[in-house]
Amino acid sequence: MPIRMTPLIDVVFILLVFFMVTSYLLPTGYLELENDTAEGRGGDGEPLPQLQLQADGQLQWDSRDWSLAEVTERLASQGQQEVRLATDGDVPLDRFTRTLSTLDSAGIKAHWKRTAPDSSTTPQP
Repeated sequence: MPIRMTPLIDVVFILLVFFMVTSYLLPTGYLELENDTAEGRGGDGEPLPQLQLQADGQLQWDSRDWSLAEVTERLASQGQQEVRLATDGDVPLDRFTRTLSTLDSAGIKAHWKRTAPDSSTTPQP
């Protein structure tokens, strides 16, 4: 007795449609964040502090490495309410979200800019 292919094709088609509808299609490298600060300046016209989040979780600010707690405390003591946060391309998502959450909890709004991974540190085949 031959196997009828029509029901098998129907099942495969239904599975294909199911996975297409339920999949998240945007690349994970894109995270939509509001950035309404023109040219890196705050509402008072002063340049915003530029923080660089590194892959190890350290923040670089004013050519110095800081922990997240130190930066948050220092910015809060200076009355800063906005910063520009740049990330290396290889920063893990959990460190990035932890940094954003901590800054937000301290009342500091972060404007994010992702930089591409450094080609000099990328292994070559």
